[in-house]
Amino acid sequence: MTRVAAGLSTAGEAHVGGREAALEASSALGGASVDLAFAFLSPDHGRTGGDAAEAVDDVLAPTHLVACVAQGVVGGTTEVETGPAVSVWAASLPGADVEPFHAWAIDTDEGVGIVGFPELDGAALLTLLADPYSFPTPPLLGRLNEEYPEVPVVGGLAVAGGTEEAQTFVVDGNEHEGGAAGAVLRHVAVRTVVSQGCAPIGRDAVVTNAEGNVVHELAGAPAVERLRDELEALPVERRHQAAQGLLAGLVIDENKPSYERGDYLMRGLLGLDEESGALAVGELVRVGQTLRFHVRDAAAADEDLREVLDGALSGTTPAGALLFTCNGRGRGMFGVADHDARALTRALDGGGVAGFFCGGEIGPVGGRSFLHGFTATAAVFLDE
Repeated sequence: MTRVAAGLSTAGEAHVGGREAALEASSALGGASVDLAFAFLSPDHGRTGGDAAEAVDDVLAPTHLVACVAQGVVGGTTEVETGPAVSVWAASLPGADVEPFHAWAIDTDEGVGIVGFPELDGAALLTLLADPYSFPTPPLLGRLNEEYPEVPVVGGLAVAGGTEEAQTFVVDGNEHEGGAAGAVLRHVAVRTVVSQGCAPIGRDAVVTNAEGNVVHELAGAPAVERLRDELEALPVERRHQAAQGLLAGLVIDENKPSYERGDYLMRGLLGLDEESGALAVGELVRVGQTLRFHVRDAAAADEDLREVLDGALSGTTPAGALLFTCNGRGRGMFGVADHDARALTRALDGGGVAGFFCGGEIGPVGGRSFLHGFTATAAVFLDE
């Protein structure tokens, strides 16, 4: 029986916080052994993360433990965006094969290489926690999409502080500076969720002329002209939302009769050229790809998260989840605290939830894993 529990502490000292959060998780597990645990620490505990991890290890005695520092943490239904906090996620995964790792980048004659990264043959999930300043996450995801397209990757960029401060990872008692850490899981039942928090506007259009990340034509018309027509057709409220955040939704998997939320990869509009009618998008675009404009706002983000959770978890018995939410969401987006944590815990019917606020979230869209922004991604473990 798969069991997942979470604990949270806002104690001012790292070792106290680690112990308190671990005790809460242990109590919820009811004595079940822990095969994998994660500890997520606020920047206040950045220099004493090893103390927190040691305290978690003392309480839970997990087979494997991975810890990192993030801008804010999530534990249960609570999101701690500022101040000291330790969040602990603990799972009993009978029959699972868990392989934790720490990987780092090196310079080679061919460019940047990665050392310490595990093989993914037979993996059901890869959790990836990466330092944005020392690890090449987007190129790695591109390679994994080619070599292991069947393995979903879920995680996020763990920003240790407000500057390019080195991230410290703890993997099974060993501290590492920079790079990336996580775990490869085999023989587990898991569902992945990516909520990009957007509402579509206008209609789908096929890219008929593009070069690199520049879209010259949509459905045979200049891209800027198509965008202008779509905006002019919107009601006033939607126009206001578009002014706050307009994105291009790119369909990744075209092998569907129609497209819904979750089929689009959201990327920002980087600029436009009125003279040529071209739009620059934050992703490489190909001719024949389908594009639809979207707007981002709190109501759309709330609706989208609930919808993707309902779709992903229908007919399952969820045990708990790892949650990675953007540091641009939280109270700043929704106007209230704890939105994503509460929504996910509700969907799991009380299962253990823990995670952190990211500087970029990792999750699969259309069968490929990407680095996102302003999203909430989750790996939901099922009791099967």
